[in-house]
Amino acid sequence: MIRSMATGVPPVFPARSGRAGTPVSPSSYRRIMKKFGFIICLFCFSIAAFAQTSGHRSKPLSPLEQALIVSTNAVPEAQKNRNVDFLKRTLTDDFVSVGSEGRLHDKEEIMTSAHEGELKDFYTYNLRVMPVNDDTAIVTYDCIIHMPEGDAPGMAPRYQHISDLWVKQDDQWRLRFQQATAVRPID
Repeated sequence: MIRSMATGVPPVFPARSGRAGTPVSPSSYRRIMKKFGFIICLFCFSIAAFAQTSGHRSKPLSPLEQALIVSTNAVPEAQKNRNVDFLKRTLTDDFVSVGSEGRLHDKEEIMTSAHEGELKDFYTYNLRVMPVNDDTAIVTYDCIIHMPEGDAPGMAPRYQHISDLWVKQDDQWRLRFQQATAVRPID
């Protein structure tokens, strides 16, 4: 036990049990202070994280961004619900898709896939619209999908990054090109 050099009495540390004036060993005191320090650090980091997220509030979406985000979400929704007529109207005649497996798929292949109900479910997030000019825009987003495809284990990559090229034809936004890239676990 440590004793004060001047008085020879053990030092008095704040008690863990709440009884003031109760002697506490230095190792217990250090352990208490480490826990207290950890809690303070955790609190500071959480405040910093909150400040970062609240400081990046995005501006309201423009009418173009709203329209293209709705259209972007409507395409996989049509595939999921087997709405081939919607795809026929929305995809351009020369539509091409690069699948996550690296193969090219034309409009007919996408409509056949929709008719067969291959896409079971999806969730889009991190949507971003980048206008190229008045009649062209790129929409990029991340997507979680559930759909059988290709070789064993028989499933398309669950997490994908997708880029769409939208063009305006006869005052209607239509999808001309799409590329899906599998997101690797290390990304």
